[in-house]
Amino acid sequence: MAAALITENFKFVSLFFKSKDVMIFNGLIALGTVASQTAYSVFAFKCPCSSGRNYLYGLAAIGVPALAFFLIGIMMNKNTWDLVSECRLRLCRKLSGAAAFMLLGSIIGRAVVAPLTWVVISLLQGQAYTCALSEFIDPSTLPGFPSDKGSDVMAEFPCPGAVPKELQGFWPEIERRLNYESQLIGWLLVAGMSLVVFLMLCLKRCASPLGYQQEDYWSQYRSNEDNLFNRTAAVHARLLAAENVKNFFGFVALEKEEKEQMTGQSARPICRANWNRVTGVYLYREKNELPLYSRLNKWVTYSQENNVEAMDKEIDMLI
Repeated sequence: MAAALITENFKFVSLFFKSKDVMIFNGLIALGTVASQTAYSVFAFKCPCSSGRNYLYGLAAIGVPALAFFLIGIMMNKNTWDLVSECRLRLCRKLSGAAAFMLLGSIIGRAVVAPLTWVVISLLQGQAYTCALSEFIDPSTLPGFPSDKGSDVMAEFPCPGAVPKELQGFWPEIERRLNYESQLIGWLLVAGMSLVVFLMLCLKRCASPLGYQQEDYWSQYRSNEDNLFNRTAAVHARLLAAENVKNFFGFVALEKEEKEQMTGQSARPICRANWNRVTGVYLYREKNELPLYSRLNKWVTYSQENNVEAMDKEIDMLI
């Protein structure tokens, strides 16, 4: 029983790896982040070269954009709003702690792609790290460096023109040390990310109750369903709006393509109960050994049987 429950909850891991489109989308996000970080470093990054400010500015240059990318990733993830809807509509009554944890993990896993890419590229370039940590270099570790110079002078080194000429010769050694530290941390972060992704892929494959072919089919089904649902919803909303506008004015001004698209079609409002039944978190289930690939698939199956009571019970069931 416990093994079955664990296996069922681990299905949420597949939300992050559910289709090849997700991996392609994540790759595009990473490339866009690289371009943004490069442009920022070239056009915007200016180290203040002042003790106490370097550290804050360097951390902000790395951390603030990463935080912004993370929040944007959370907001743009459909699973985020599915989870919110699940908690709002059904108060998460049927969502176990383990399932919720795995779902949150899938949301966060996709959202951290851009922030981690930003942090890694920042560390590999080394500008922000060098600016932030320059004032913490111990002058005594630099052979020949004047003993009466402190952190104030060290903080000015990222701006070579700000330090006396007799000290500018120490900058290559300082820069080399800080770049070494920055790039080492960056490569270690890349290795850690790669290991985590590998382990999650292994966990997903081992925990999934579906074979590879059916898993791939499920991915294609969900992608097609989402695409067709969104396109049909747009047409349905346009039809319903056109009918209401026509009833109010007596006519409706449509483009030629819209007229052709709407000829012979009509739209009726959909009740809130049905919207709620197809909205929220979904976990793969079966009925009479036949797969139910989505909440919409569940709704259609039970609607055809005209069994509203059983449909509501099954719609609410997640584990």
